[in-house]
Amino acid sequence: MQYTNPVISGFHPDPSICRVGEDYYLVTSSFQYFPGVPIFHSNDLVNWKQLGHVLTTEQQLPLRDVPSSCGIFAPTLRYHEGWFYMVTTNVGSIGNFYVKTQNPAGSWSDPILVAQDGIDPSLLFDRDGTVYFQSTRTGDQGDGIYQCKIDIETGEMLTDSRLIWKGTGGAYPEAPHLYQIGDYYYLMLAEGGTEYGHMETIARSKEPYGPFEACPHNPILSHRSLKSSIHATGHADIIEAHDGSWWAVLLGVRPASYPMRHHLGREVFLAPVTWTKDQWPMIGEGGRIEPIMDAPEFIGEPLPRKPIRDEFDEAELGVDWIFLRNPRPDSWSLSERTGYLVLRGDSVTLDNVGSPAFIGRRLSHFNSRVATSIEFDPAEDGDESGLTVYMNEKYHYELAITSVKGCKKILFRRTVGSLKVEVSYDCPPGPVQLEIQTDRESFTFSFRDADGVVTVTAGTAETAFLSTEVAGGFTGVMIAMYAASLAGHSGPSYFDWYEYEPKDE
Repeated sequence: MQYTNPVISGFHPDPSICRVGEDYYLVTSSFQYFPGVPIFHSNDLVNWKQLGHVLTTEQQLPLRDVPSSCGIFAPTLRYHEGWFYMVTTNVGSIGNFYVKTQNPAGSWSDPILVAQDGIDPSLLFDRDGTVYFQSTRTGDQGDGIYQCKIDIETGEMLTDSRLIWKGTGGAYPEAPHLYQIGDYYYLMLAEGGTEYGHMETIARSKEPYGPFEACPHNPILSHRSLKSSIHATGHADIIEAHDGSWWAVLLGVRPASYPMRHHLGREVFLAPVTWTKDQWPMIGEGGRIEPIMDAPEFIGEPLPRKPIRDEFDEAELGVDWIFLRNPRPDSWSLSERTGYLVLRGDSVTLDNVGSPAFIGRRLSHFNSRVATSIEFDPAEDGDESGLTVYMNEKYHYELAITSVKGCKKILFRRTVGSLKVEVSYDCPPGPVQLEIQTDRESFTFSFRDADGVVTVTAGTAETAFLSTEVAGGFTGVMIAMYAASLAGHSGPSYFDWYEYEPKDE
């Protein structure tokens, strides 16, 4: 049996994994999006189902006015004596903290702060009962991985922070994970930056504070300068499966075309881990991974495909849906009109760093179709509601209903840095269907009346301008329903359904 990488597609960077018996749990970064830290479950490491999110309240995850690509960086997930612990950093807000629960699909505790600075925190529960906290930081001993002991009940630092390893000399040593395996403490980290020079390195010691001996065949994972459809591999976490085999989850990117541009974001890849005779790990095949690899022997059946259409007839949103920062409570509703998602825009637009009326999901496939049915009567010029293909506040495309000189129009807009191009069309009466067809190189925007009799192509826009290489940052493209009002108070926009249909790739 074989499996296909990535095992979780779309913007899901910095994966971390833990095992409880034959159950596997995985979390990823979420940056400025809310709820934060999606959590997944699997029985075979290949087929993953999202359970929900770890951080679901504003008290756990304050994001108001957090810049794009700040917020939640690089979570680590660990399990110890009946408790799950998720430790992470809220960059631009409360810093390093962890939350805990006994039910990963349920609610998690309020944040427990840790005073050690830095990003990419991790935890090791030592066999002797000591809890070690690691993070990437700059300190008086230089840049690298720092460690302290903490009280796991309170987060209190029991020792000062100490530099334990600077890595092998690559740029940006980060994403540390300390493991106690056999007679050694293994310290694994990413180097080279999370771009195309990314790599994974490892060192070991008989003591948790070192000195650490670097692996003689570092890096143990890298796709630097390779001819491959997968690039930027790194930020890995390793685990021993219930059958005794070893595996790694890691991030990577799939550029859409040449020159290399990726817009789906950093995704989750799976690779086997083998151990040398002298007890060093190697990820993949000589530090490389492939789009198709041999599966674990315990691989199960694929999960059922998700429904294409969301009818908005449930009391709560599904786990795929996320907001841009903490949403205003009055900006959306599932109960105001039965079977509809209702949005109300204010003066916060997609061009702002703030919390617009915005509910979206990740673009997870190169080839797909996204559509919705919307009813919206703009009261004045500057009111608009529709679909956005969104990377950040400076790079996004829209297809929306708006008002131009008092006339109801369909607006197609492309925002690329300081450049903004808008085209308007006559709007059909009644409900309007908005549609976006995606492929590797472009988005095609169209609309039709409720009966679908006449389809108008509003325009196309390049995927490259929404790529990380152009737009910057650490996230990936979202396709969201949104509403905004330059006057600060738009009327309701009613979304009857939303369809996300992956195509064969």
